[in-house]
Amino acid sequence: MKKILSRLVTDQTLGIIRKLGIAASFVIASLAISPIVSSPAHAQEHRQDPGAVEITNKHKSLIIDSITAALNEYYIFEDVAKDMEKKVKKSLRSREYKDLNTMGEFVQQLTEDLRSVSHDLHLRIRASEMTEDMSEEEDPEAEQARRDEHLASLRAQNFSFKAVEIMPGNIGYLDLRGFAPAEWAGPTAVAAMNFLAHTDAIIFDLRHNGGGSPSMIQLLTSYLLDEATHINSFYIRKDDHTEQFWTQHYVTGPKMVETPVYILTSGSTFSAAEEFTYNLKNLERATIVGETTGGGAHPVSAHYFKIDDALFVEMSMPYGRAINPITGTNWEGTGIDPHIAVPADQALDAAQLDILEKRLDTDVNEDSKFETRWALTALRARLDPIVIDDQTALAYTGSFGPRHIMFEGGQLKYQRDERPVYPMIALGNHTFGLDGLDYFRLEFVKDESGEFNRVVGTYSNGRRDGNDRSEPRQLSTK
Repeated sequence: MKKILSRLVTDQTLGIIRKLGIAASFVIASLAISPIVSSPAHAQEHRQDPGAVEITNKHKSLIIDSITAALNEYYIFEDVAKDMEKKVKKSLRSREYKDLNTMGEFVQQLTEDLRSVSHDLHLRIRASEMTEDMSEEEDPEAEQARRDEHLASLRAQNFSFKAVEIMPGNIGYLDLRGFAPAEWAGPTAVAAMNFLAHTDAIIFDLRHNGGGSPSMIQLLTSYLLDEATHINSFYIRKDDHTEQFWTQHYVTGPKMVETPVYILTSGSTFSAAEEFTYNLKNLERATIVGETTGGGAHPVSAHYFKIDDALFVEMSMPYGRAINPITGTNWEGTGIDPHIAVPADQALDAAQLDILEKRLDTDVNEDSKFETRWALTALRARLDPIVIDDQTALAYTGSFGPRHIMFEGGQLKYQRDERPVYPMIALGNHTFGLDGLDYFRLEFVKDESGEFNRVVGTYSNGRRDGNDRSEPRQLSTK
């Protein structure tokens, strides 16, 4: 068998590999395996569904030999690699794989068996296909073509910056679906962080983030810490080498070192997204809200083992481990527990609620308190809607100068003059917000007779104006 070397592709540690002087591409091992099929027609069929290829016991043995050789050479824990080898070779000898006759079935079982020993969710075997740009010889043009294709794909997804907005209460929100390399995504990240620079809190939504490049972790974290800070290290077993990662002292635009930071997590938050979360949690720089994360802390390389001219077996294999400078360990296999544990779909609401309630308790500025109460009232009403019966709703209806209140289809509605009609949302204490007009609220005021004969409009900037009843209320629902 040829020595596994040539080229490497990673998910989380592209930056590390470049610093180690390894080209970022593919590792390919040519195996002395007899072709599974020989006709071009069958080869085309395999390209369409590599998992459906039928394999023999000889192929199973050769695949296991190749995979375990790579594990013994590269896998981060040498003793675990040997234990995995013992496991799958014992299973092969005892004919536990005898009824697995297709490539897909076999590699799935191999993955499960390897994980049963390593408990490593980054470790995976799957059937793959030969593509035109895979070769054992370095091809600069093919390499550049792959990079250009990858860059185009990332650009089409806005480098995983899904949404950036200012939420009620001046809360910044960033929905980040991946950590793209800073060399490509840097300008987008800088624009996003500068957009959020003057918010009173920032929420990083990583509930759908499966990982990416440590360089983006460095860049984003640099905006949140005052001084250059050691945030993580990666130990690479093959070279017995440790690479440190530090934040940058200087960033483009203002830093947000005092701004409260919240991170939303789910069971799908993985790899680099977990590192970002783990780093800030241990630096006591962020509040984590949601679910325990997936538990993948190891950098990964992809190895391709040749089966025939068109079909390959691919192995995703961790070859290093993260070492946090504070804990001396990482989150592999355990995930990261949140400070505020809620189902993932409730995490954004829970984070907003915590931010606003804490701010209300600590803020001494009355204007700021007004804004916080405004946002908090709307949030609480949305989380715990107030239900009003029909007869109570009818008491609010009628015209108050230019303001008209109607009750239609079980819903109170507001209209001023001939402007658009807005559904009304009960906020409590005879006060309503308008769905789609978050800067305005309407309060109904009773007179001495106990009737609602006046309304007062309140605006988010504190301005108020009122109108007395000019037309009677509805007598029945429509």
